[in-house]
Amino acid sequence: MKKQIIAIGGGGFSVEPENPLLDVYILNQSSKIKPKICFIPTASGDSSNYISSFYDFFDEQDCEPSHLSLSNPQTRDVESFILEKDIIYVGGGNTRDLLILWEEWGLDHILNKAWNQGIILAGISAGSMCWFEEGVTDSYGDKLEPIKCLGFLKGSNCPHYDEEANRRPSYHELLANSKIKAGIATDDGVALHYVDQEISHIISSRPHSKAYHVYFDKTLKEIELETTYLGV
Repeated sequence: MKKQIIAIGGGGFSVEPENPLLDVYILNQSSKIKPKICFIPTASGDSSNYISSFYDFFDEQDCEPSHLSLSNPQTRDVESFILEKDIIYVGGGNTRDLLILWEEWGLDHILNKAWNQGIILAGISAGSMCWFEEGVTDSYGDKLEPIKCLGFLKGSNCPHYDEEANRRPSYHELLANSKIKAGIATDDGVALHYVDQEISHIISSRPHSKAYHVYFDKTLKEIELETTYLGV
């Protein structure tokens, strides 16, 4: 049973619905003809606009979309609801709030069970960082700080690497000061596809967007990783 996680640095259906490459890629990783995909918008405070954007896109795809709102849950049996899906897609927002609420609801353990059962886990921004040991977040206020995450994947993750001016220098500083583990940074439009905790593919919906292995070894090291553009 393959364990798959697809961690997206930024972009996707809510930001650029005219560029469906990453979201279609996620659907295509399922072996099901019409996969059941569930959106979890916890990090956005279960934003109704975000949920609407999800359905606007995925209702037009060959799949069965649904969502799980913790502020207004569709069921008391969250575990059964999650474990009947083929793909879980976690939205962006406040990573700290996401982790706190998931722990309260036991969703962290449910998602671990889903992952081990072969259900594809995907997510963007906060929904990317949450799967790693650590992430770089602005959840605590006006600066970027490290945050402990679920640890399904080793190391740290820094999304929006090219999109937000302070992401790259903040990540570098945290690494140089040993405040965060070495890890992978992703530009917006880039997704890391992990199979059994190892990177299988790095794909992009934008021709010049990349991913980087970033670590500190006497000096800051940033190694550009091979990234496949999904367009033509």
